[in-house]
Order: sequence, then structure tokens, then C-alpha cells
Amino acid sequence: MIDTNTRPADTPPAAVERAGPATPRDDDEFVRLVEPYRRELLVHCYRMLGSVHDAEDLVQETYLRAWRGYDRFEGRSSLRIWLYRIATSACLTALEHRSRKVLPTGLGGPDAEANRPGPTPGTGEVEWLQPLPDLPGNDPAAIVAVRDSVRLAFIAALQHLSAKQRAVLILRDVMDWHAAEVADLLDTTTIAVNSALRRARAQLEKAAPSDDELTEPDDPRRLAMLEQYTTAFENADVPGLVRLLRDEVVLEMPPNLFWFEGRGNVTRFLDTRVLGGRPFAMLRISANGQPAAAGYLAGTDGRWHAHAIHVLTMTVTGISHIVSFNDPSLFDGFGLPAVLDGVAGAGPWRP
Repeated sequence: MIDTNTRPADTPPAAVERAGPATPRDDDEFVRLVEPYRRELLVHCYRMLGSVHDAEDLVQETYLRAWRGYDRFEGRSSLRIWLYRIATSACLTALEHRSRKVLPTGLGGPDAEANRPGPTPGTGEVEWLQPLPDLPGNDPAAIVAVRDSVRLAFIAALQHLSAKQRAVLILRDVMDWHAAEVADLLDTTTIAVNSALRRARAQLEKAAPSDDELTEPDDPRRLAMLEQYTTAFENADVPGLVRLLRDEVVLEMPPNLFWFEGRGNVTRFLDTRVLGGRPFAMLRISANGQPAAAGYLAGTDGRWHAHAIHVLTMTVTGISHIVSFNDPSLFDGFGLPAVLDGVAGAGPWRP
């Protein structure tokens, strides 16, 4: 078992995290040692919070707490474990003052009238889940290790758990911590941890990937389907989209409250409310370990303007779920510009 005791026995964790330096520290050494963990800590905080923006803030808070307590880090656990302890504690504190992040499917039933726009909530009424950008150039083994634990369905399901249940499930099932280690962090018993884990697992069963889901990033079927999807969108090719969708496909578009279920309803909405207007330019990307596309809408100024991030769930028989995050502010996190120069409205476009 890993010893996660990183402080003197008579010093509580919060005191270590808030305390100022007792002795001079080497700041350059601290940065060199902790910086390699930034991305995985971001992913950890994202799993807990469901928001990339919130996760970035909590990683900064984690590093600040670690910097303040670094002189008391005695090395009785790995630095990585110590940082995860601080990050989890920071997330639990933050969740005391935040609403859970949701998708439209978590708020009510599907809309029955696909040819009319549904209601859109006002600012601040709903805390929406955000997609997680996949960074290129990561170690392939690391990508495989985290892919299922950042799937959009899994992250959405996590948000329906209590904060402590989230922490228990993530630390036990994703991070592979021992029950005693989690109990120590959460100041509870191993019996309570195991009980919380059983309840959390039961609630998350439906979020498990289906047997026919295409999860390998380099699966040629997945790559071909993504190309067909973006091409159909750019050409306003509704029959082409119909061929890609499963019978029970779901389409949701936060911040819109309404969502649609079934190939007929989804394609009818796309045909009448989306593809019949200004043309789109689609860039193929990846988010949450899933195929995705960044949609740019043609503007009256002759340029392409950021519109939505589409995250797709693909199976061997077609696309089963589309989440279109209609929030241009998300593009920056994917390293994408808000505006693309080009001849907008002149037909399909490629960067």
C-alpha cells in the first residue's frame, strides 16, 4: 500500500495547504517537479467538476496550496499522490458552492416537435457541462488509460453523484487508490468508502460504453464516419446524415434546453432549423476521447465564425449521440480561433 502521509502527524492537511513557507524553498525546483502533472490534474479536476474552466482554476489553486506547503512535504508518498490529495480536497471545497453541471438530457424528456425551436434558458439558470479538449502528442498509452474515464456520458453521469461519491469513485476506480487511502483523505472510514463506491457504481452502470462503440482513435471506421459527418454538414446533405445515424440517435445542444431522440426527429430538426440557413465549415477534432468537430458558421462579413463543438458517440452501426455545444467561448480551449478567414458561403471549405 502506498503511504500517503505527507505531513507531520500533528499537522492537519488543511494547515499544510494553507501555511506559508517555514523555510526558504527553491521555487525553480518546485516548478520543475510539479509542472509535468498539470495536464493529468486538469483531467482529474474536470472529472470532479464537469467544467474545463473550473478545472483550470482548481489546478491553479492546487499548485498554490502545494507551493505554500512544499517545505513541509516530507516525501513519505510520491509527489504525484500528494498533488492529487490537494487537488481532490480543493475540488470538494469548490463543490460546496457550485451547482452540478448538466446536459439537456439530464433535465427532462425529449422534444416532440422537431420543426420548432425550443426554449433557451437565461444566463445563470443552468450550469452546463463542458467538453474536454484532447491534446495532440500525448503518450498513446496514457490516452488509452484515460479515454473511457473522460467519455462525455461518464462525466455527465458523475455529476449526478454527490461530491464525496464522485471523489470515491474516481479515486478508487479511475486512480486505483486503496480504500484506506481514500478514507484518510475524506476523513471517513473504509466501510463508508466501500459503501459509497457501491452506490456510485450502481448509478453509473448506464454510462458504461456499449459493446459496439468505436473507442479506438485510429479506427478507420471512426475516422471515415467523422469525415462523412463533417462533409454532410458542409453540404447540407440531409440524406447523407440520415445514413450515418442510428434509429435511436440523440441530439442535444446546450445551452438549449430542448433535445431530440430518434433519427426522424433529429434529421427533421437539422433540415428545418440548422442546415437550411447559412453554410458551415467543419474542422475535425477530438474531445473527451471521442471524435468531434468544430463548426464555423458563415458570417455576413465573408468570414467563418465559431459556432459549436460537436462531440459524437460512434458505434459500428452509426452515430448514436450528438452533443453540440453551442458556445463559441469553448473554441479557445481547443486552440481554435474564433474567426477564420476565407470565402464564407462559397460552399464546402477546408483549412
